[in-house]
Amino acid sequence: MSVLIVGSTALDSIKTPSAENPRLLGGSASHAAIAASFFGPVKLVGVVGEDFPKRYVQLYRKHGIDLVGLQNQPGKTFHWAGEYEINMNNRRTLLTELGVFEKFMPHLPDAYKSSPFVLLANIAPSLQHFVLDQMRRPKFVVADTMDLWLNIALDDLIRLLKRVDAFVLNDSEAHQLTQSDNVFTALKRIHKLGPRYVIIKKGSHGSVLSSPKGFFLCPAYPLHKVVDPTGAGDSFVGGLIGHLAAGKGSVDRNIRRAMICGSVVASYCCEGFGVTRTTRVRRKDIEQRISELEDLVRF
Repeated sequence: MSVLIVGSTALDSIKTPSAENPRLLGGSASHAAIAASFFGPVKLVGVVGEDFPKRYVQLYRKHGIDLVGLQNQPGKTFHWAGEYEINMNNRRTLLTELGVFEKFMPHLPDAYKSSPFVLLANIAPSLQHFVLDQMRRPKFVVADTMDLWLNIALDDLIRLLKRVDAFVLNDSEAHQLTQSDNVFTALKRIHKLGPRYVIIKKGSHGSVLSSPKGFFLCPAYPLHKVVDPTGAGDSFVGGLIGHLAAGKGSVDRNIRRAMICGSVVASYCCEGFGVTRTTRVRRKDIEQRISELEDLVRF
């Protein structure tokens, strides 16, 4: 089954203690769509400006991503610049230029409205609502978020949680939303807001799932060196929904392995700047790391 991914498409300028790379392909929808494309067909909805490089359009197409929903508007593409500290966990934003993304409205092509699997990647909750208002009874909807929306759009986000099947956030966002430092207490409180599946991302410590079938602790693939973690969370959730859409049987049957798939794709994302490493990966590489993770956690 196909996956509809709606989010930001951007140009990222990233600086680390060892290197600096300007105007890389980035954005939540870009990372998630490329990750999901390893498992099945993907439809992408986003917006770019006149300065968006043609080579990035070709990169999407190389991965078989349907771009009918990618809007091209007069003006500049959303541009973000950030700098990481030496530990690669802390970063600061140097520049944010919204460009055409400032007035982005994710109008769906008619063929997209019946997509069975939907990922509402990290965009404003009001836009995520706008997407769901256009959908025709999707089978499974996943929503991602960030701390900004918890600060400025909390009411919209709370309403959204009643409309989605799964909600993904990181551990600091879970603490902010629930006022609990205990991850399992936070999971319980988020369930009460609506979603049946809740995943809390914990960076290099993996992620935690709470579902109708109980808890699952998903490890992160161990890396000896992180080059650039930008987009790793988006790659995780993209790989997750891509595997869910490709799997046979119920979501409950497939979601744990889907998280492992997401963890593996995210590990490749961290090994290069932007999507430079992810776009060179082959499906057999992903399967190899999945096998290695299985060996690491079997007892």
